[in-house]
Amino acid sequence: MHSHPEAADTLIVGAQLYDGTGEPPVVRDVAVRDGRIAAIGNLSNWLAEEVVEAEGRALAPGFIDVHTHDDTHVIRSPQCLPKITQGVTTVIVGNCGISASPVTLKGDPPDPMNLLGERDAFRYPTFAAYVDAIEAARPAVNVAALIGHTALRNNHMDRLDRAATERELAAMRAELEEALAHGALGLSSGLAYASANAAPTEEVMALAEPLAAAGAVYTTHMRSEFDAILEAFDEACRIGRHARVPVVVSHLKCAGPSNWGRSKEVLASLEAARRIQPIGCDCYPYDRSSSTLDLKQVTGDIEITITWSTPHPEQAGKRISAIAAEWGVNEREAAERLQPAGAVYHNMSEDDVRRILSHPATMIGSDGLPNDPLPHPRLWGAFPRVLGHYARDAKLIPLEEAVRKMTSLSAQRFGLGPRGEVRVGFQADLVLFDPARIRDAATFENPRQAADGIDAVWVNGVLSCRNGEATGERAGRFVARGATWREQ
Repeated sequence: MHSHPEAADTLIVGAQLYDGTGEPPVVRDVAVRDGRIAAIGNLSNWLAEEVVEAEGRALAPGFIDVHTHDDTHVIRSPQCLPKITQGVTTVIVGNCGISASPVTLKGDPPDPMNLLGERDAFRYPTFAAYVDAIEAARPAVNVAALIGHTALRNNHMDRLDRAATERELAAMRAELEEALAHGALGLSSGLAYASANAAPTEEVMALAEPLAAAGAVYTTHMRSEFDAILEAFDEACRIGRHARVPVVVSHLKCAGPSNWGRSKEVLASLEAARRIQPIGCDCYPYDRSSSTLDLKQVTGDIEITITWSTPHPEQAGKRISAIAAEWGVNEREAAERLQPAGAVYHNMSEDDVRRILSHPATMIGSDGLPNDPLPHPRLWGAFPRVLGHYARDAKLIPLEEAVRKMTSLSAQRFGLGPRGEVRVGFQADLVLFDPARIRDAATFENPRQAADGIDAVWVNGVLSCRNGEATGERAGRFVARGATWREQ
């Protein structure tokens, strides 16, 4: 008896398979059919329309960027080059309290919602409208979305420097519930920003109450990443316990020189909290941050580079100290003159970055800002930087652990369904890369550079990027919230 050979759309032969779970790699063949993983093993008897010889290179689940501000970018630039070229196959948008939907503006978008674009970028009054726009744009990557606390405040409050009233809160909750019903992942907050800083803990607690029934999560850009970081972390924990939902602390860092070295304390707090509630964090692999220009951070004790300025676009790329000297004013006055503006802050210590990055509870998120004229290199380089610089060169963590932090850990925490592992029946989001060659090419001076060593990227079984070049095929889709959080 001859067994009939099985047929696949794509067969990847002889790969070092990193399955996403943190297990060491094994040599396997992987068959893809109808957008899913059909078989894993020795598949020499299979036929396929396309056979890819992996020749011992690494095959991993597509990377999941848990911290993005790609809300409008996935629709306006659906080829998503900064992401697909670094092996990212799914992005989570709506972080830090700012989301493109549901939003109704009364004027210009309040800071930091302007990171997502000018007034014309906000055209999704309901979350359902945003989902429709993603499906119509068919971006190159999958998109899952959080709902921003600041966005909800903007919709229902006449000014953002106060607490919401009971009535405003009820309206905000109704909007959040509509979004959860349409598959949103949960609620995000950005309590450090002026547009949300006046919100008391109780406001966020009340808003988070509908999350549990939906199986959703709460993510937060905490109230402080500076000296009050432990109090801010405690607040995040309390909100999660009150609403009985998992918490994700966004871009965990110890910001400002007076805070350097405190990652030991912060991670000890995280470990204590993990014993009583589901909580984790994400980080990006750099010791500089980037956001809108915040006057509170213009203290003269760290370098700040301007990335854009509406009144003074000619100053992009210059340090604020140089701009102040050129204008004959102090740094604070220069910052006021540059507003609204964007900035890169040289505000972290490398030791803290390494300690946070290597912690088992930490996922990888780029926090890239695709609308910045001079973006932080994390937009194009975050994932290859972890795999090349930190895992291979610095030997900070094993490669299989680096892959777990950007795949299965993320998919389980956020409830992304059958993604994040190379497993039969899972979506065929895959990345083939060369562990010896992978590296981030993006720099602060020249940030728009595709990574080296990413050989092929498949999204839902479709070859979307080859040798750093987009194929032109786009197979991303909106990912509705699935089952969240198996505690690992």
